[in-house]
This record gives sequence, structure tokens and C-alpha cells, in this order.
Amino acid sequence: MAPIKSDIDIARPPDEVFSYAIDPARFKEWQQGVVGGRTEGPLGVGARCVMTRRIGGSERTSISEIAEYNPPAAWAIHGIDGPIRADVTVRVEPSGDGTQSHLAISLDFTGFGIGKVLLPMVVRRARKEVPASCQKLKELLERSG
Repeated sequence: MAPIKSDIDIARPPDEVFSYAIDPARFKEWQQGVVGGRTEGPLGVGARCVMTRRIGGSERTSISEIAEYNPPAAWAIHGIDGPIRADVTVRVEPSGDGTQSHLAISLDFTGFGIGKVLLPMVVRRARKEVPASCQKLKELLERSG
């Protein structure tokens, strides 16, 4: 399936947008279904991102590995466990006079085992949630500024 892509302009500098958008502890503030998150190890390539989501009335934890870390421009994670694994890429580019940012998020899923059956449902849901999450992120960051 084609990756899910969403982008949005945010009236905050790139370093602020980047640090907020890639912080797993803040995912629950702007991503639907996330109840917790953290990074294990020093922030950088190879560190683990542990995220807990509420799915179908229960909580599920997934682990991803940071595959790219280039602040304040690029961050990517690769899912390493579970029946459905996500590859997420975040790009932040300065716009205007550097006080604004263009955020682009790309999300791709791979199903393993039972995840292959569940994958179409997860993708349909994510296609609705990702743009809404980007909008919520924008609102939170612009309100805090």
C-alpha cells in the first residue's frame, strides 16, 4: 500500500516543531490513541522508541528503532516488533523568515502474521488520523508560542 503522507505549515521555528514532533513523551498530546511513549537510550540513530496505544479497548506497546536523526530537519523510525509495524518519517523545513516551518510526515505499514489481515483496516484509520494529528500538532504549537 502507498505510504500515508500529510503536511502542514506551522507558525513556529523549525527547532521547536522538530523537538516537539519527535518526542515520544508528547505523542499522546497530539496523536489519537497514544497513551504513552518514551525513548530508550541517548536520542539518536539506534535508540529505541517505545509507544503504547489504546487499540480496541486494550493497550498495546510497540517498539521502533530510530533510523534517522538529523535535528531540526529529519527523523525516522522503523517498527521492529508486533504484527503491524510502522515506518515513520518526519521532515521539518524552515519557511518564511525562519520563524515558520513546513512539517511533512510519511507513514508506511507492514503486516506480519495476523497483521496482514488487519493491515487494510489500520491503513484506513491512519489515513483519517494522520491529517487530524498534524492539525492538532499545529494548534498546540501555535497556541504555546
